[in-house]
Amino acid sequence: MAFIGLFEIFLAVICFFFFILYYFITNNNGLPKNFPVVGMLPALLLNVHRIHDWLTELMQKSQCTFLFKGPWFANMDILATVDPANVHYIMSSNFSNFPKGDEFREIFDILGDGIFNVDSDLWRSQRKAAQVLMNHQRFQKFLVKTSLEKMEKGLIPMLDNVSKQCKPVDLQDLFQRFAFDSTCILVSGNDPGCLSSEFPEVPFAKAVEEAEESIFYRHVVPERVWKLQRWLGIGEEQKLKKSKEVIDRTILEYIQKKRAELSEGFTMKEEKEEGVDLLTSYINEDYNFGVKSDDKFLRDTALTFLVSGRDTVSSALTWFFWLVSRNPQVETKIREELKLLIPEDKMAEKWWRFDINELKNKLVYLNGALCEAMRLYPPVPFQHKAPLR
Repeated sequence: MAFIGLFEIFLAVICFFFFILYYFITNNNGLPKNFPVVGMLPALLLNVHRIHDWLTELMQKSQCTFLFKGPWFANMDILATVDPANVHYIMSSNFSNFPKGDEFREIFDILGDGIFNVDSDLWRSQRKAAQVLMNHQRFQKFLVKTSLEKMEKGLIPMLDNVSKQCKPVDLQDLFQRFAFDSTCILVSGNDPGCLSSEFPEVPFAKAVEEAEESIFYRHVVPERVWKLQRWLGIGEEQKLKKSKEVIDRTILEYIQKKRAELSEGFTMKEEKEEGVDLLTSYINEDYNFGVKSDDKFLRDTALTFLVSGRDTVSSALTWFFWLVSRNPQVETKIREELKLLIPEDKMAEKWWRFDINELKNKLVYLNGALCEAMRLYPPVPFQHKAPLR
């Protein structure tokens, strides 16, 4: 009983502390205060649930450029800018002076030498290869085929089922499963089977998610802390190590399976009819783009595409449907646009199998709504850069 009483007192003190912080957390100009020791971290923690809106407000109040001061000794000071002139200077006119930097590579070390983790010539060669292979007709055909099949056999039946049963469903989890399966097929040709009515726990998908959580943890604790955890093999770093083992093992199996398939012979006719995944393209195009498609390069590239595809697609879909649910007039207009383009007697059919290109060019309002959702809640809201000079 005494322990419970002490815990209640401790909880009350903490709540009172944060109550005081809530009122005194900002300066008169609305910008967060820079406290001794903890810096501006309290303001960040109090607004983490509305991080997009809070960052937008900060940019408005600070004339588009703001210096965030992190806790002492945490190496978390960040200069944030959305000023178009600054963005052009960093991302274009003086691009060579702003690589991702060694700190970025160390935090995201699980990605190895994938395109998100490299700079300079290595980045340029990988970017060229990715652009050529992803814009090729054979991959575009495979993209359409994979997306339609995953919707028809996975996403839409699941949504239809929960709708008929009036069951609640976590759309963010559902979209992550859809995006992970689709991206995995597009990258490697393998379906991990996350999207099913049983909502299974797939070790590979779980490992990727836990690895991302550990990387996020590295952003919010002092560098010395997570490096000490890595050395001791405890906490989030131990979880990251175990996740990496699962990821490496699974992707290596995909690579070995793909090499075996290609050695047995993959005809040009099959490629033309079905399209090909990225792993096949990278193996077949070895050395053509200045990159050597050995197992390590394929592992790093595959993981990079998997992470980026899963997170961006699921984030964009989740925010879009959340915004539509909050704005019924937008939902009404989207439905009206669909009804104008699709005859009433065809609405009950598989209308998503109609000519994608034809619908894409005519669904003007839907396209605008998607673009606005991604403007308000960008799937990739910021870029890390570290100036050389």
